[in-house]
Amino acid sequence: MFMVVLSLIGSVMLASVCIGKLPEPEVNIEVLHRPFICHRKSKYGDMLLVHHDGYFENGTIFYSSRRNNEQAMWLTLGIREVIKGWDLGLQDMCAGEKRKLVIPPSLAYGKEGKGKIPPESTLTFMVELMEIRNGPRSHESFQEMNLNDDWRLSKFEVKEYVKKEFERYGYPPNDTLQENMAADIFEKEDKNKDGFISSREFTYKHDEL
Repeated sequence: MFMVVLSLIGSVMLASVCIGKLPEPEVNIEVLHRPFICHRKSKYGDMLLVHHDGYFENGTIFYSSRRNNEQAMWLTLGIREVIKGWDLGLQDMCAGEKRKLVIPPSLAYGKEGKGKIPPESTLTFMVELMEIRNGPRSHESFQEMNLNDDWRLSKFEVKEYVKKEFERYGYPPNDTLQENMAADIFEKEDKNKDGFISSREFTYKHDEL
């Protein structure tokens, strides 16, 4: 799959040059460490737990999760939850892998910048992937939620899953919040308004990410 993607990128770049357009900017990816055993590689839709350090072009560090004594950060890959450079640069990683990402402004914070990040900044990130989990929209998560194996989710099943997630991450129980979260999920995902969320409605369409 990775070689197919590289081939497609090469074709697009060649076509752009032929019609006089500049090639799209890319993320420069350097693998600093890869574990000998890799049971699973990250893909769009996965939840990733990462530690990271961020640097400006002059080498000045602007953020470090470990130096700031912060916990590693969870993110869902490929849904624009983070900058585009991360969505591109954190694919096909193994748990325990470390990468250096050099990200151009157009794939980071662009012309506007953000907080400490000035406009048009090229950024370097040292990222260590600690853990990979099934994302909230994966087939595996759908099967976990689908208690009666009928390939559709009821409001009860969604609320039970939300309740389990609260317990898993150590949040105190909150029936009102869980009810509201389940209702919000149905409002957005029950496309045909039949009172159930089908597998097709629920699962990410990866080619649209």
